[in-house]
Amino acid sequence: MAQFMDYMISPKPLRVVDLTLDPAKLSVRSLVIRNAGYLPGRTHYRQGAVFTHWAIVYIAGGSGTYRVNHGEPQGVTAGSLFLFQPGVHYDYGPDPDGFWDEYYFTIEGTRLQEWLDHWPFQPNTVMHPGEDASSQNRIDRIFALMESGTPANADRASLLLESLVYEWVQLCQASPSGSKSARLAPLLEALSATLHEPFDAAAFAERHHWALSTLRRTVSEYTGFALHEYVHRLKMAEAKNRLLNTEQTVKEIAGALGYSDVFYFSRLFKKITGEAPQLFRKNMRSVR
Repeated sequence: MAQFMDYMISPKPLRVVDLTLDPAKLSVRSLVIRNAGYLPGRTHYRQGAVFTHWAIVYIAGGSGTYRVNHGEPQGVTAGSLFLFQPGVHYDYGPDPDGFWDEYYFTIEGTRLQEWLDHWPFQPNTVMHPGEDASSQNRIDRIFALMESGTPANADRASLLLESLVYEWVQLCQASPSGSKSARLAPLLEALSATLHEPFDAAAFAERHHWALSTLRRTVSEYTGFALHEYVHRLKMAEAKNRLLNTEQTVKEIAGALGYSDVFYFSRLFKKITGEAPQLFRKNMRSVR
């Protein structure tokens, strides 16, 4: 991933990864990530910006505003999501003397029109799916896949981005405060925060004021997985990131994710991912 300094944008190093392949080499051509960027500590406010491609922007920290075609400014906070579309004028950026941490994905393909036609998208409105560790894990994974420079991983990155955006949009449809759906985002965030400890469903439910049966039913309805399996899948997603991006042993990763039995961890990893941990590390690193 390219890393460079641009003090006009941020005092921190910026990271950008571009698609270096001919899109004709891809198997997933209906949704292509042209480039992805991470702008930590962005201080630059941009006025009158017009883009040639669609882009998805997620703000992980800080605050600011977003304005479309000189309309009313919309507030942006950590956990905000908004789009750029071609040919539209945008004014956007952090508050004066402030900052925000920005992730963006420039995309193209016919799949985008399906999102707009059939998903509850609001193209010119700031949406607020919120913050959670699972989203951050998937964003990091998208960047790692893009950086590998292989067609298969570029395809995986696009599919993972679509899955992430879908979940963000669904979270934005939560009912007013006090309903079960309005509690979904903090619930998922709390579950993501259990990655580094053994998971006790009853203790978790009591700590977060859920009836255990309601907790299980809500997670199953939203994710399609039983509560414990969903937590295991969150942990295995983090395990994949560590296998790919660190030199930790399988035993060390298992322990860091709350598994005292490395053999049990390895069986779970293979069941969920289809590969043993060491084989996953070997195969993924061989294509980077």
